[in-house]
Amino acid sequence: MTEKLEETIGYTFKNKNLLIEALTHRSFAYEQGNSTVKDNERLEFLGDAVLELAISHYLWHLYPHYTEGELSRLRSAIVREEELARLAERLHLGDYLILGKGEEHTGGRKKPSILSGAIEAVMGAIYLDGGWESVMRFVEANFLPFLEALSNKDPLRELDRDYKTKLQEWMQGNFKKTPTYRIDREEGPDHAKIFYVSVLMDGKVLARGKGRSKKEAQQKAARVAYMKLVRGTADNDPPQEESQDLL
Repeated sequence: MTEKLEETIGYTFKNKNLLIEALTHRSFAYEQGNSTVKDNERLEFLGDAVLELAISHYLWHLYPHYTEGELSRLRSAIVREEELARLAERLHLGDYLILGKGEEHTGGRKKPSILSGAIEAVMGAIYLDGGWESVMRFVEANFLPFLEALSNKDPLRELDRDYKTKLQEWMQGNFKKTPTYRIDREEGPDHAKIFYVSVLMDGKVLARGKGRSKKEAQQKAARVAYMKLVRGTADNDPPQEESQDLL
């Protein structure tokens, strides 16, 4: 079952049970009613930390002039659920997931939350089975091309453009409307000002964001709104208002 997947991800497990565990969703373990069946949540927990460290390592070297906040922001964009789910799709990871009947019938193999969690679980399994060097080879093969492409540009500006563009295109395609941005307030001295921004549709707040510049706050608001829209709204239903300030 796993040989083809191992070939795809570029790593052969010494302990095959670790890979099986990484592919086992909690829905399957629950339906079995057997405490000896392990789901992938512990490996997902470990893999999340491993991935953040690996990406942090590369960003630290690629962008020596970036501040801690800028590096954190860029890392968050790279390891977010949407990007990990896309990687899982490229690796056809969904074909190998071990799901319960309920998740199988509701399209679990294509759910971003399940796919992204499985990627993290696989990374946790690789770390336990092969150590840090094996993890770094996996990251180099699957994340480094993206990182190197960004290194030839201004990545933070690319992220700003990307989310505002994505949100605008999605809203125009689904609602025939364009988002607007409103500065709600400013706080702090001139040299350390914080801006609070809302993104709206038809006067209704979709999401809020804050940042050290108006552009940064707009980008964060656009990202929250976009992720809410593509994840949870029914077709042609306007999204619900976000009631709290979000970073």
